[in-house]
Amino acid sequence: MVSTSRSSLRDVLKTSLPAVLDLSSQTIIWLVEAIFIGHISTQALAGVGVALQIIILTFTVVLTFVVGASIIIVRYLGNNDTWNANHVFAQALIIGGILSIFISLLWYFGGTQLFTIIREKQPIARQYGVDYLKTISYFGPLIILNFIALGIMRMAGDTLLSMKINVFANLFHISLSYVLIFGHWGFPRLEARGAALAASIAHSMAFVITLISLRRRKSSLFLPFSEFRSINFQTFKKLFKLGAPTTVEQLVWAIGQLVLSVYAARMGILALATHQVLVRVQSVLTMAWTGFGMASMTLVGKSIGASAEQRAISSAVVTARVALVFSILVAALLIFFRESWLGIFTNDPAVVRFGASTILVFALIQIPKAVNIVFTGNLRGGAELAWLMWLAISSVLLFEVLGAYLVSLVFGAGLMGLWLIQGVDESARFVLNYRRFMQRRWQKNRVEL
Repeated sequence: MVSTSRSSLRDVLKTSLPAVLDLSSQTIIWLVEAIFIGHISTQALAGVGVALQIIILTFTVVLTFVVGASIIIVRYLGNNDTWNANHVFAQALIIGGILSIFISLLWYFGGTQLFTIIREKQPIARQYGVDYLKTISYFGPLIILNFIALGIMRMAGDTLLSMKINVFANLFHISLSYVLIFGHWGFPRLEARGAALAASIAHSMAFVITLISLRRRKSSLFLPFSEFRSINFQTFKKLFKLGAPTTVEQLVWAIGQLVLSVYAARMGILALATHQVLVRVQSVLTMAWTGFGMASMTLVGKSIGASAEQRAISSAVVTARVALVFSILVAALLIFFRESWLGIFTNDPAVVRFGASTILVFALIQIPKAVNIVFTGNLRGGAELAWLMWLAISSVLLFEVLGAYLVSLVFGAGLMGLWLIQGVDESARFVLNYRRFMQRRWQKNRVEL
């Protein structure tokens, strides 16, 4: 029993820690780039921010095939069936490649119309956003294909390799952004176009590295070019069937976060500014917790594929304990250094004071949130996707839409109430996801391979 526990802990740390660093680095780079763009003008920050929201929203559609392929692939890898794992991987890239062309055309030709629909009041801000989106569109297929490939590799357990590639891309991206946005070292000052160009070049180079790694068998997956001769529509149906619920789940969650921002805006500019600072910090922490969630999904999925259900439960529990320890440490640091890290995002003392009063609730939320994300990953590994989708829809309607409105606006709890209701939401979903997983209903799920 002791050796099994130690083995599980070693597997969890080996799989999760690179994923935590990998996913966190991407969000941190977005924050640093936002600081660069903010030094151009407020209009530039607003326009590029909207463009990034459009890009992230379209990537949610691509996530359908990342999750769908990953669930099937980890089952095959758990059963040591690498041929079929590689087949599904290649088919996901074919479908993703076709989809990426349509998405890139939408970014290029639909950029102006998309910003008109959003009704951005500042024409200068709208132009910054359109310039950013059109520049990204030139490299869209390579960026999207790399997102799919690294996403599947990460969920298949190649977290160290995906971390190395992604960290390289992010560091190159931010270094090039500094040069091209402001025009240093003899380069022209390209502002928003420079930011888009830096991101495009960095992630296109990362795609080349990813492709080389796959062909040289540095990953547990291999990319056979022979698969690119035709599309297997049966595989396509399987990927869509498995991935669609996760896409709906993520879209609903994004809408819930938007609703919370609307409520914060109704409280006044001070509350909204403070809320946005907390949201940015939470986005970094969420990516860290997602790293543990992906590790748990991988380990649980492979164990189920190998018909080792007790090992699946052991891996799930150990991952949750590791995430619990990390989240408690993070919560303590957030509370102890609350004024210091708030000052990084704003020099407005009113925002710092206002935010400091909400930090206790914000910090404590991270504990149930981290463990809940792990059990969400456990359930994904067990293909409990419909459950997660309906739970997300129910919780967003009950807590983010109705509960947050009543607590923060009707009963006057303000921003504190807005974050308190999120803590209730995370805690409730953790309890329900924990019970669902430990009841082992996932044993009845049969993933069509």
